[in-house]
Amino acid sequence: MTGKRSSPEPGPPEEVQKLRTQLEEETARAEEAAQKAEEYLKHWQRAQADFINYKRRTEQEKTELTKFANAMLILKILPALDDLERAADTVQPELAGLNWVQGVLAIQQKFTRLLEALDVKELTAEGDQFDPSRHEAIGQQPGPEGRVVHVAQKGYLLGDKVLRPAMVIVGDGNNTK
Repeated sequence: MTGKRSSPEPGPPEEVQKLRTQLEEETARAEEAAQKAEEYLKHWQRAQADFINYKRRTEQEKTELTKFANAMLILKILPALDDLERAADTVQPELAGLNWVQGVLAIQQKFTRLLEALDVKELTAEGDQFDPSRHEAIGQQPGPEGRVVHVAQKGYLLGDKVLRPAMVIVGDGNNTK
């Protein structure tokens, strides 16, 4: 023995060819597995994005449903507030100091504060240009044409959307004052 390492002798050409074929098959399987892994990753990412969109959509729908439910409740409360305001406006000065009158006024103020807390605001109308998206015309009378000359029933906004349009009387362009 000479101390020299000998490299393995290549086998017969058939054996080398067999090893090459096996190597090519293993390489092909590895590439196929990598392609499948990439495909599975893409499907998983798409499913994850779909799920995130689903969650966002359901949260948005839930918020909209809550707003709609609040709007329906507020619409049912507004006639009671209208009645309280009419009652407060017609109190005669000699009755203003009575306890029951003060109680009615306190209830009216509570309703008003409750609506403010729910982001409900009174819609301004008197003197404004008539806007069919914010006002409901119930008549005309002498006054500046196209301007609101009287508010028969207040309108309200929920956030920036019209909850209930104001019922108004619009000027007909005849100024007979």
